[in-house]
Amino acid sequence: MTTFVEEVKEEKIKNIERFLQAPPVDRAFVEKAIEHVLAKIDQSLDEFTDVFPDSNSRNLVYPPIDNIEWTTSFWTGMLWLAYEWTGDEKYRKVAEKHVESFKERLEKRIEVDHHDLGFLYSLSCVSAYKLTGNEVAKETALQAADLLITRYYDKAGIIQAWGNLNDPKERGRMIIDCNLNLPLLYWASEVTGKNIYRDIAETHVKQAAKYIVREDASTFHTYYMDPETGKPMYGNTRQGYSDDSCWARGQAWGIYGFPLSHHYINDWSLIELSKKLTNYYLNRLPEDQICYWDLIFTEGDEERDSSAAAITVCGLLEIAKHLPLTDPDKRVYENAALVMIQSLYENYTTEIDSEANGILKHAVYYKGGGRGIDESCIWGDYYYFEALIRLVKDWEMYW
Repeated sequence: MTTFVEEVKEEKIKNIERFLQAPPVDRAFVEKAIEHVLAKIDQSLDEFTDVFPDSNSRNLVYPPIDNIEWTTSFWTGMLWLAYEWTGDEKYRKVAEKHVESFKERLEKRIEVDHHDLGFLYSLSCVSAYKLTGNEVAKETALQAADLLITRYYDKAGIIQAWGNLNDPKERGRMIIDCNLNLPLLYWASEVTGKNIYRDIAETHVKQAAKYIVREDASTFHTYYMDPETGKPMYGNTRQGYSDDSCWARGQAWGIYGFPLSHHYINDWSLIELSKKLTNYYLNRLPEDQICYWDLIFTEGDEERDSSAAAITVCGLLEIAKHLPLTDPDKRVYENAALVMIQSLYENYTTEIDSEANGILKHAVYYKGGGRGIDESCIWGDYYYFEALIRLVKDWEMYW
């Protein structure tokens, strides 16, 4: 066991009876939830063929945007999930059109100066290659991986999140979100046989585990390293309530992202770390088990973040997949995932016959920046759909 795990405290799950029995979420329940997702996708398919939904809705309606945001691939990922589930060519046709859009975006360097190349190209192009053998998608994703590793600082052992690599105010910033960008690099190593991608991803995730995760198993959103010396500097937040609180979506990126790296590098300490993050998260949920936007809040009038809950469900299912049958947490985490899915479906989804073109309502993008508060967020919609697919099939991850 590596030091970074030993130094992190593990809380026991409080009120564990919440998760000792599975809720009435069977295959029929999940398939009904998937039908709702497909209905909402169909509602927007024509509108979002040549353009994309914005990152967050306004009055529960996503405005159309060009392929410029870090979030555009979540819609394309939903189309690939829909195609994989139904076999309906209408979804593949639009998704393949999007592959061309992502190829052009990379070639023209349109808003790609950040680490979210992993989000953008795993869900649009790696998925396309895995499902259809699309060689253009494969080559585009590999070029994205090549661009992503240019943001790596060797001495600090991290990939810089965003900002000019020569800007002293931005240099050396890693954020917890990057956990979900690393699978693009692991995949690139697998298909090329080149270790450089994997080595960079593995080094980064271990630095994130060591410095972004606090001793109490909460997480910083952001942590700064000195890129010249590799010295750890300090953590803070960009989107959480405060520098010493725990931003819910950041915790979710940790819960899901660390086991994704374990999937590729077989480092069991990442599973153990994820369990500690998970217990911290579960112990701060309100009665309906859907988190507030920051885990410092456990009751009151602050907004929930359904998108963080959806990410967490995927993380719980990924952790449980790796746990042995003898581990009592395996069933607890599976049941917790089902409890959250039930709550999301019954209390947080939009009406099929409404103008709302998102799927999950009551999400928060950036509370401090006044953006996407109590709205739909496109990544929440994607992860909710992914979680449902995970529950009904042996899913080969796009990550």
